[in-house]
Amino acid sequence: MSERPLRTTPRRDPRHEEVTASVRPALRVVHQPGGIDLAAAEAAAGQFLQALGISTASESLRGTPGRMARAYAELFSPRPFDLTTFPNDEGYDELVLARRIPVRSVCEHHLLPFVGTAHVGYLPGARILGLSKLARVVEHFACRPQVQERLTKQVADWLQTHLEPKGVGVVIEAEHSCMTLRGVQATGSSTMTSTLLGLLRSNARSRSEFLALTGVAC
Repeated sequence: MSERPLRTTPRRDPRHEEVTASVRPALRVVHQPGGIDLAAAEAAAGQFLQALGISTASESLRGTPGRMARAYAELFSPRPFDLTTFPNDEGYDELVLARRIPVRSVCEHHLLPFVGTAHVGYLPGARILGLSKLARVVEHFACRPQVQERLTKQVADWLQTHLEPKGVGVVIEAEHSCMTLRGVQATGSSTMTSTLLGLLRSNARSRSEFLALTGVAC
């Protein structure tokens, strides 16, 4: 993962020095995997299917190895984005919560999908965050082989580090194909994880408000 401020052209007019000093450049967030070789992935997918006794000779299956390679490449490639923040000029100090953010990831133990929703909230400090960026951060950490526990903590820790709020809360509820389609085949079951930081962890009132708004029993 690469994180770097976007370059801005410095203003030389002394009248703008105070304005320039108050502007924080957006943080460019780019996930940098080891590199994707679609041709090698396609060949490996074909060998994988053949090893399982699945012939790819028919017209309908001939292109499946390539489709598999492109599908997993997409699942493991989050889109880059700019983490834009703005001054909290009004001193807003109440909870900001984005609910039901779609989550799509892949279990690192079986490489089967797990899907669900995330609730991400924070208590603002000196700056506030563009709301769409909460969903972008979730996508950034979800687009890789994952476990739900780690995903939940990564989103919360990252926001705490880069936004510096007074508190962060993340709750994820997801259904795991590795649990519903194989093994125990517990169809309809879901897994819920949470991470609370700062005042959303230490302050009982703030914690209860966050959990109530996300629909999690206190």
